[in-house]
Amino acid sequence: MEFRPCIDIHNGKVKQIVGGSLRDEGDQAKTNYVSEQDAAFYARFYRRHQLRGGHVILLNAKDSPYYEETKEQALSALRAYPGALQAGGGITPENAADFLDAGAGHVVVTSWVFRDGILDYDHLEQLCDVTGKDRLVLDLSCRKRDGSYYIVTDRWQRFTAERISEPLLDRLAGYADEFLIHAVDVEGKASGIERGLVEILGGWGKIPVTYAGGVGSFEHLRQLREWGQDRLNVTIGSALDLFGGSMKFEEMLRFISR
Repeated sequence: MEFRPCIDIHNGKVKQIVGGSLRDEGDQAKTNYVSEQDAAFYARFYRRHQLRGGHVILLNAKDSPYYEETKEQALSALRAYPGALQAGGGITPENAADFLDAGAGHVVVTSWVFRDGILDYDHLEQLCDVTGKDRLVLDLSCRKRDGSYYIVTDRWQRFTAERISEPLLDRLAGYADEFLIHAVDVEGKASGIERGLVEILGGWGKIPVTYAGGVGSFEHLRQLREWGQDRLNVTIGSALDLFGGSMKFEEMLRFISR
């Protein structure tokens, strides 16, 4: 298990939100924490701790009046720690190079590779032509419905018809260097992890997978290591003292390194 840091940017500010509350209409979200620091500050902080593979996520839609401010925050973070962070949020073949040229090690993509709720492999191949497999992370963040975990797009607001399963992961691993998977129903709540999802991902374990959602204690980290067969990396946001939570950042790093 490795810790993968995050920088979530909404309305031009570094924030921690409740994932399932995000709405494009009015650029609304239930907010756990709004930082007084900018995104570059966190990138430099992660650089001092030699943490790589973290993701910088733009949480505003492209037609939002806040989008350009949010994008500039993201680009400043990538420039502050070149080659080490991943950029996601509205990535397409047309703008992927903007983020890679600014210093992103990878781009993180969901919505572009779906059409009418179904995976569009032509779109996926177009993106791979721009980024290469080795610089592409597929965000397969999901919500539970009818006992299964379905990928959600458009800042986690829209269900697709694609269910998280080993055959799907096998197919998509041919296009991506890593997967990033938020358990959206528990994202930002620090109330416990999605055991069913963690067991699916840990049981697969063929390329690096970063799990995010619900970690609020060291017991949750222990569970993640056990249920995920020590094959999953982890992102923690709202629960860390870095973002106003109770888990001590340095203690968390020591716990994970053991």
